Amino acid sequence: MSEREPLFSAKNLKLIREPLGPSNPITVQVLGICSALAITVQLKPAIVMTLSVMAVMTVSSVVISLLRKMIPPRIRIIVQLVVIASMVILVDEVLQAFAYEVSKQLSVFVGLIITNCIIMGRLEAFALANKPWPSFMDALGNAFGYGLILIIVSFFRELLGSGTLMGYQVVPNSFYEFGYANNGLMVLPPMALIVVGVIIWVQRSKNKDLVEQN
Repeated sequence: MSEREPLFSAKNLKLIREPLGPSNPITVQVLGICSALAITVQLKPAIVMTLSVMAVMTVSSVVISLLRKMIPPRIRIIVQLVVIASMVILVDEVLQAFAYEVSKQLSVFVGLIITNCIIMGRLEAFALANKPWPSFMDALGNAFGYGLILIIVSFFRELLGSGTLMGYQVVPNSFYEFGYANNGLMVLPPMALIVVGVIIWVQRSKNKDLVEQN
């Protein structure tokens, strides 16, 4: 009888580490980038979106993994969408009940989690072929990787665009007396793409394996 693999084995921990760097879903796989452009004007909505995606992705991955041997191949996409949609509805109801103002800021983007390519991709590529715990770790890693980019982008956009973080004034009022002014360009959607581009450039300059060969 083979020994049981430890829950936090090197193989399982790799499932969390890789999406944070060499396999990041946004900067490497270029998935789920729409929300990185749309909801990163302020830090708080970005954090809430990260937690929402994390909840939907981890639970959905575990459910699909548990059902993987019972799902007919012909309807697997439909089953995945039903599971994801159920979780998104639950998360949306929780947000409206306990974080209504943030829920209004996120608007339709919570509902659009249903069509997030990262979630569908991990269910199809990993959860359908693996046991629940590795599926949970894989989902958690990819959600962390996705959320990391959202938080970095929103941090710089809110700080430089509004002089605030989490809605609190960070840049002292005295700075404005010396000619400092918020950079209005940072709150415009194109700047989110530019910030993501800078992150991609920094990441690829540090990891030459990510640079495409001609």
